[in-house]
Amino acid sequence: MSNDLIAKAAIDRRMAEIITPVIEDLGYELVRVRLMSGKTTMLQIMADKPEGGIEVDDCAAISTAVSAVLDVEDPIVDEYTLEVSSPGIDRPLTRLKDFEMFEGYEAKLETAEMIDGRKRFKGMLAGVEGQEVLINVEEGTIGLQFDWLAEAKLVLTDELIKDMLKARKDAGLIDEDQFDDIETETDTGSEED
Repeated sequence: MSNDLIAKAAIDRRMAEIITPVIEDLGYELVRVRLMSGKTTMLQIMADKPEGGIEVDDCAAISTAVSAVLDVEDPIVDEYTLEVSSPGIDRPLTRLKDFEMFEGYEAKLETAEMIDGRKRFKGMLAGVEGQEVLINVEEGTIGLQFDWLAEAKLVLTDELIKDMLKARKDAGLIDEDQFDDIETETDTGSEED
């Protein structure tokens, strides 16, 4: 199965080869990597936890580990900035399992080649069948080979936002009590002999 959605260009795929083991060793997953050249070169890494809900501290840990490996491997000629981020709510769908995970949500898919006279498809994700991504468009449910996809992302809807926030709350990532815990820790943590 091609990894084009995670890493498009050849340099991105090279970066993915270097970065993936580092990220996976830390217990995360690589969602996407892009090396962007503009006035400055930026390496953008999008990562997530297998169960979702990656936090700022996680991104910092990934950034440190990836920087260390890139210093050794040195695949980027120019000076560059490393940016590690979470996929966000209207996240890109880059792996077959993403389409399963977000079944029932609205998405925009774009194919590399014309399929029945069009490249863009917008509709409700209807799961995965083998190597095909199913999507409910106006004409009915269609199946697109995962390898045909050039771009795919969730559409930011009220339902998606609500469900994502609920999932974060259920996972204990949003918790009003956690701030009390932090204060307690600092109070007791100062007594070092």
